Amino acid sequence: MAIEIKWLGHASFRIAGAASVVYIDPWKLGPDISGHDADVVFVSHSHFDHCSAPDVKKVSKDDTTIVAPADAIAELHAANAVTPEERVQLKDVTIEPVAAYNIGKSFHPKGNQWLGAVFTIDGKRIYYAGDTDLIPEMSDLKDVDVALLPVGGTYTLTADEAAEACKAIGCRTAIPYHWGDIVGSPADAKKFVKAAACETKILQPGESISI
Repeated sequence: MAIEIKWLGHASFRIAGAASVVYIDPWKLGPDISGHDADVVFVSHSHFDHCSAPDVKKVSKDDTTIVAPADAIAELHAANAVTPEERVQLKDVTIEPVAAYNIGKSFHPKGNQWLGAVFTIDGKRIYYAGDTDLIPEMSDLKDVDVALLPVGGTYTLTADEAAEACKAIGCRTAIPYHWGDIVGSPADAKKFVKAAACETKILQPGESISI
């Protein structure tokens, strides 16, 4: 069965496999997201546009597992705080947290231990970079089918840096995010697609691809 990756806008995604649904950084969810269907909610860090308690509540059910760094876990009053490189197995979903941080700017310090992650679902490996620059840890990733990469610049990778990240990761396909709200424009997404050496797909909010 195919895995559906849906972009919900900004840095939010819904990944649906055969048996599990994962939400990543749900924020400003639209009215089409009304079901409490999350098996896992992954929150990359505690900034308001990634860690939104009302949106986490909107997708959660009684047995939803929330996985996040310690400061976001405290804000969400949840369990399962994780650090980079701390592997988590939840039913048929494997989560491999990866460091996410800035180099040369102060918005996302490495010492905060904020996160991206590789999600393995139904044999496919999907990397969500979080809010990050081009960091050495990306070169350590293996067998990534799809990379979800910020392209807006200022706080994260620029479009050109995201294209370089594709090379470091060795991903088969890449999808840009962190454009269209706060920072980042459609032009950034298009610039990324033009510069990236791998297959790319620009999604509009609510659109999805199947892998």
